[in-house]
Amino acid sequence: MTPGHTRPIQAERSASNHWRIRALLPGDRSWVEALLIEHWGSPLVVSRGRLHDAATLPGFVAAHGSALLGLITYRLADRLCEVVTLNSLEPGRGIGTALLAAVRDQARRAGAERLWLITTNDNLTALAFYQKRGLVLVRLHADAIAESRRMKPEIPLFGNNGIPIRDELELEEILVPKS
Repeated sequence: MTPGHTRPIQAERSASNHWRIRALLPGDRSWVEALLIEHWGSPLVVSRGRLHDAATLPGFVAAHGSALLGLITYRLADRLCEVVTLNSLEPGRGIGTALLAAVRDQARRAGAERLWLITTNDNLTALAFYQKRGLVLVRLHADAIAESRRMKPEIPLFGNNGIPIRDELELEEILVPKS
């Protein structure tokens, strides 16, 4: 297989889950863009002062036949793998967990040493989700969202539960032991 192309990863599933995880395909891109606009305000995502066009990044989808139920996008560079977006359209079915596992596996195959991501201070659900799956909160980037809003004005002032969105929270998982 060539870099960026992977075999479909069959996720663990219960009898009620009839979906599978597969790499994004060119034909998925219009769906990806629509999902990112609906859930992220635009395909643009800012993390640590970097503007990503998440609609163009590699990723994986959870598919049930022709229906797409979840998306994860990521960026691999310099032996680091950043999760840029993660959306499960059917929370509680293991889709997000399986998508994260697919990126973790891809990062390891690519020789990445660290899997990391940014979430915002209001996203308590994401904080719980990622920590339950082995990522550790490693940094608080206080007031980083003010700069992010200059790059992406669509970022709202208030987020989940009416919490003001101000800070970036960085989580990571070390993928290879340091020698």
